[in-house]
Amino acid sequence: MGLTQEVVGFVSRTRYRDIQPEVIRLAQGFILDGLGVTLAGSTEKGSRILQGHVRQIGGRGEAMVVGAGFLAPSAKAALANGASGHAMDYDDTQLSTSKESVYGLLTHPTVPVLSAVLAVGEKEQISGQDFLLAYILGVEVECRIADAINPRHYQSGFHSTATIGGLGAAMAVGKLLGLKEEPLARTLGIAASMASGLRENFGTMTKPLHAGRAAENGVTAAQLAEKGFTSAVNILEAKRG
Repeated sequence: MGLTQEVVGFVSRTRYRDIQPEVIRLAQGFILDGLGVTLAGSTEKGSRILQGHVRQIGGRGEAMVVGAGFLAPSAKAALANGASGHAMDYDDTQLSTSKESVYGLLTHPTVPVLSAVLAVGEKEQISGQDFLLAYILGVEVECRIADAINPRHYQSGFHSTATIGGLGAAMAVGKLLGLKEEPLARTLGIAASMASGLRENFGTMTKPLHAGRAAENGVTAAQLAEKGFTSAVNILEAKRG
């Protein structure tokens, strides 16, 4: 079994009853924190510019743009909310447990996943348990991949929250949509090719845009895979992946 299959099998098979109560309690706290920083960040200048851009694009009103008072297509709501959540850089952080790691911080895991789950969850009118489960699985995948490929990935100039956050968001949305292992593998393949975000943009409005794009990419990847869109199904272990 390849690594991609292990990941999508884990996401597909895990049920709410499999999650330990302590993990659920922690997740609830992280979600509350994520909502708080998103609301606070929604007033930042960059967030307002992006909200205006999303409003101008228009489309079916499926999910709320936090702090802006209007609905947008789920992928675009995820974009705006993800950027707001990372705008002040107060969102939670994943710390490396490896002694070999040069950088202690690996990702800001919650915002990309939460923004994607919020948007699709509102569109699909999911239950609280399904929301929590999707969030937990998305963050778990994101953090595991980040721990595996850093610090080299970060040292090469990539913003891990942007690149790996999209993979976590994709798995979370795939879980919400009830995708099985094969479409989940395609979701991961699509999201991996959409991954982007460079550290040179730190200190500008583009840094929080990274988190928004990660959330948007996760939503788009899962929605495309649900419709039969194809990609490589071994993206994590493939030589060119």
